[in-house]
Amino acid sequence: MIKRKLNNMEFRLMQGFMKIADHIYPHVQARAEVFGVKAGQTVVDYGCGPGRYAVELARLVGTTGKVIAVDLVEIALQKTHRKLEESGFQNFELKLADGYNSDVSDNIADIAFAIDMFHHISDTNAFLQEIYRITKPDGLLILSGGHMLRTTVKAKIAASEIWDVAEERKEFIAYKKTE
Repeated sequence: MIKRKLNNMEFRLMQGFMKIADHIYPHVQARAEVFGVKAGQTVVDYGCGPGRYAVELARLVGTTGKVIAVDLVEIALQKTHRKLEESGFQNFELKLADGYNSDVSDNIADIAFAIDMFHHISDTNAFLQEIYRITKPDGLLILSGGHMLRTTVKAKIAASEIWDVAEERKEFIAYKKTE
């Protein structure tokens, strides 16, 4: 299971810290640009939080693409919905996860994102299996460990034996399905 689901107050505090950090160091747009998202793709923002990346991803996939935002916390999806609508986007879908069950269709994602949330995962294999299920055969998992050492992230993913490193950059690691 997830280490511990944030309650609404904890989520609001986290969101406040993110707003302050984004004001001091606005990096979300620049960071999203390096992910290689293309117009027309379907991307999953797994653990979307308050939607910091969802808006940028929606912009990058364009009107022919789709963003599926997934979170365990309903208020996170409400915030994400509001941000996407206020930005004029209609190319999105929201999914409230139940544990590691995202209710996202099989083999739909060109790219599944797990940005700054991997440290919340306690059952790495269950999480990675779910991402594997929703990602297309040639799709990618783009992961940023957030508050976890990169060596730890890489070891946990290697232990799953279902993902191989496709690309490693300072900002993220991209994984492809093991052949």
